[in-house]
Amino acid sequence: MKAFKKRGALTHFQILSEISKQDPHLKQKDLAKSLGITIQAVSENIKTLMELGYITSKDGRSPYKITQAGIDKVKRDAISLRKYTDSVLETMNHYKTIWPAIATEDLKKDDIVGLYMENGVLYAHKKEENATGVVLEDAEADSDVSLTNLTGIIDMSIGEVTVINVPTIKDGGSKACDLELIKNIFKNGTNSGNKIDKVAVAGTVARAVANKLDIPIDIEFAAPQATANAARKGLNVIAICVGDMSKAFIRELENEKIKFNIIDGGK
Repeated sequence: MKAFKKRGALTHFQILSEISKQDPHLKQKDLAKSLGITIQAVSENIKTLMELGYITSKDGRSPYKITQAGIDKVKRDAISLRKYTDSVLETMNHYKTIWPAIATEDLKKDDIVGLYMENGVLYAHKKEENATGVVLEDAEADSDVSLTNLTGIIDMSIGEVTVINVPTIKDGGSKACDLELIKNIFKNGTNSGNKIDKVAVAGTVARAVANKLDIPIDIEFAAPQATANAARKGLNVIAICVGDMSKAFIRELENEKIKFNIIDGGK
């Protein structure tokens, strides 16, 4: 599905689709609510779409109007999306939905097992849980097990993220950081008093800070997305990031509706 490979392409498609309805009262806040993203994200996307010639407006504000180029793009993308979803549905009709988990004990084919999440990992055992599944093949304890017919709700709370913004190298780097503050945050946990499960870093200065404090690094690449994913699975994350890199974390966490706190890590 080439039309949606670029980051933000699907959001562009959704915004153009909404604007194509020609609602003169359509505001950025309406688009944000409809698409489940921030008003800032809507504003940035609209600016890009205007630069590309897909929409027009007076002074960059509503009412927005879709151009012929924008209409042509929506049609192309809609056809691409329909072909992709049709192929996915066709594939799914031929396969069972299979989910992997870690077996905490020996399991036999056709066993009905309880499922629970711990430290971001899905586990299966013979005890009763609010979510259940059926074992597809025999599995030994501590190995992966394939499951089907998942039902119920897996008990799992959303984690919290503490974003610590540290100075850039131009502003002093790790030498200008309040290392004691960062160490205490790592030691004492989140605002709610929960322990930190994972540590993410973004930027060389952030890595240097973690090294100085002997803090283990769990997440380093695609850190904003990985941090949000870890929090969705119930893990509490401390994210040390440099300068404007914090914006990427904030955007990702807001989009995923994850609770977070921002702290200035400078002296």
